[in-house]
Amino acid sequence: MAKTVLVIDDDPTQRRLLTAAVEKAGFACRTAPDGETGVAIATDANAGADVVLLDLTMPGLSGMDTLEMLTERRPELPIVMLTATSGIDTIVSAMRAGAVDFIVKPASPERVVVSIRNALKLSTLTGEVKRLTRKSEGGMGFEDMIAAAPIMRQVLRLGQRAAASDIPVLILGESGVGKEVIARCIQGASDRSGKPFIAVNCGAIPENLVESILFGHEKGAFTGAVARSAGKFVEADGGTLFLDEVGELPLDTQVKLLRALQEGEVDPVGARRPVKVDVRIISATNRDLASRVKEGAFREDLYYRMNVFPLEMPALRERIEDIPALVEHFIGRFNASEGARIGGASKDTLKMLSAFDWPGNVRQLENAVFRAVVLCETETLEPHDFPQISGILPEISSLPDLPEQGRPSKDDVQVMAPVMADAGNSPVPVMADGDVRCLSDVERDLIAFAIEHYAGHMSEVSRRLGIGRSTLYRKVREYGLDDETKRKAG
Repeated sequence: MAKTVLVIDDDPTQRRLLTAAVEKAGFACRTAPDGETGVAIATDANAGADVVLLDLTMPGLSGMDTLEMLTERRPELPIVMLTATSGIDTIVSAMRAGAVDFIVKPASPERVVVSIRNALKLSTLTGEVKRLTRKSEGGMGFEDMIAAAPIMRQVLRLGQRAAASDIPVLILGESGVGKEVIARCIQGASDRSGKPFIAVNCGAIPENLVESILFGHEKGAFTGAVARSAGKFVEADGGTLFLDEVGELPLDTQVKLLRALQEGEVDPVGARRPVKVDVRIISATNRDLASRVKEGAFREDLYYRMNVFPLEMPALRERIEDIPALVEHFIGRFNASEGARIGGASKDTLKMLSAFDWPGNVRQLENAVFRAVVLCETETLEPHDFPQISGILPEISSLPDLPEQGRPSKDDVQVMAPVMADAGNSPVPVMADGDVRCLSDVERDLIAFAIEHYAGHMSEVSRRLGIGRSTLYRKVREYGLDDETKRKAG
């Protein structure tokens, strides 16, 4: 996705020259003949701009006044000043007002492009620093999430509802889908924003140390306890404790965890009295806890205590509309950390990445982009920079086109039209006698139709219906569609 450069200049000849230089370098370009129009475009949430080339001398709203308005309304927007004079006082004033660079006209196209790229790089670095700061301070919000895919809208709605209270949240999803990210966003959007966010991977703690790490211990409580340890609950006091892979906790620890949730206090190993804590619990698992309860591996009372507000994170293959934005985000991050100069990914690359199944989800995509950024020898990531993916997919020309981000694709509309038109075996909302059909019957028929239409490809079915794959399988079992599918196949 090309970055957009906004040129604000009252001289039409300069606008044409700058537009030609910008577009030749691979950027998108928008123009404005005056400061008022430029401010309106730059602050438009839908159109906007990623960097601004601003003329200093203009009639009406001057360049300096425009600069002040832009830095006030969009402080993160990099602005490059253009002027025919090179007085040092003017340059200093513009830089103090927020400009990131200064170009004396007439400037060569090469000089303009270098300035634009430097401004974008600075913007990326600044954004990464701010993101890391918000993360370390427990202030991440839902605006930090890349979640424009239709299936993610319900996730964001539920996350925002959860953030409005201290209700225990259980985040479900495959490994690598970003369960900790949404947990941090819930914390950042809640009243506990800025308070401690302590993450614990329950599956990575040795069984004999789980109780000590979670609840703490006194000095001398056991062999090797040479000093007192507060424990993760006390560390998270006033904030949020994120228990990742909570289904891996041993049964004896689950008993103490249940008491901590119910009573708001923990019993450190070797302590004489319990310690009061004020902690909001967010749990996550990639396991089916209901099945674990039936197997006796997870306490039923703890399950109901933690599963008050379930929130399912879809797999990456179910939200492929987000892949281009995720790739762009990871490129910017690794450019900042590795000192690379990757401008983006080509259309063929994004097409290839969107066609891949991503069993490791967002974490796998992040690592794949990291490797590609390190190995890339050009300014754009190409399919050959992802040999582990390009080697197992068909030719790029045979892959489906990229879906429009955040909107139903044309295929969705074409599929739904015949469904609503065919009154024989399709989920029409009205019966022959004119009465409205039961919602569950409509849902069952729609799922059955989708499974048949997409030839049983459940990932595609769940993506088209806008529900998680585990939710789809659960509804298939509830409606008995798995048996019906088997009979048709037989």
